[in-house]
Amino acid sequence: MRNPFGKDHTGEAVLEFGDSDFMILKPGAYVLCAVTGEKIPLQDLRYWSAELQEAYKDANASAKRWKAVNSEPGT
Repeated sequence: MRNPFGKDHTGEAVLEFGDSDFMILKPGAYVLCAVTGEKIPLQDLRYWSAELQEAYKDANASAKRWKAVNSEPGT
């Protein structure tokens, strides 16, 4: 992956997630999905939670996590 730091990076990146963007704290090629554990290349990252500081591979994973966090106990 080519990135704005001007050189190729491998390994897991560390990000700080905001409401509409994220900041790269430690350069890397990917982050892990908080639901599936799959690697998400940074150029494909579209879903995350600023509140939980987690990344998600797709809308389904994001919705699954939202439901788990926001559901009433016993439902």
